[in-house]
Amino acid sequence: MASTARSAPLTDALVAEPQFQEILRSSRSLTQRILESVEDTHKSCVHLQSLQWKVPENAKLATMRSTIGIPSAPVIKPISANFSLETALRAMHDGLELHHGLLRSISPRLEVKDRMNALQYDVRDLKIEIFRMLKIKTTEATVPPTPTSVELHLPGDYEVQVAAHLTLVQLQAFSQDVARCFRSLDRSDQEETDS
Repeated sequence: MASTARSAPLTDALVAEPQFQEILRSSRSLTQRILESVEDTHKSCVHLQSLQWKVPENAKLATMRSTIGIPSAPVIKPISANFSLETALRAMHDGLELHHGLLRSISPRLEVKDRMNALQYDVRDLKIEIFRMLKIKTTEATVPPTPTSVELHLPGDYEVQVAAHLTLVQLQAFSQDVARCFRSLDRSDQEETDS
């Protein structure tokens, strides 16, 4: 559905640029790697039985989210006249900046942090790729935003475990939205369907 809605012919021309498509393919690969590693990262660092991977967030976890101070990720919608490519890329960048900050805040407090650190680097690399797409898309020179510091209230191990769980679940949902948006922009997918 997202691939049928376009913001303008200019967006089509920018998206069709070979350099943009190359960065997009790299970004799709990184997004897929993030999606594939989130659950394993969860298994390696979240050890509380009450924080199972596929269990939906309940009222207690929603309260803990607020107490710990985990912000919600930006919403990514299909590209349309009301949600431009630039808006989508900025939302992706902001969301990845948020998750990178959350992972950076949580990682030092974990006993086992190897997978969390690897995931953190993938999120950072994807954020850089999206910034490169933004530079192609925007006409004015864009200065990379300074990394956002995320202050979490993590007095004990329980809060660290909950923060890791909630962050990883949110990162997976956000990354799925990013993957859907990328799929709608990837011209190689559309060329294969057209032939």
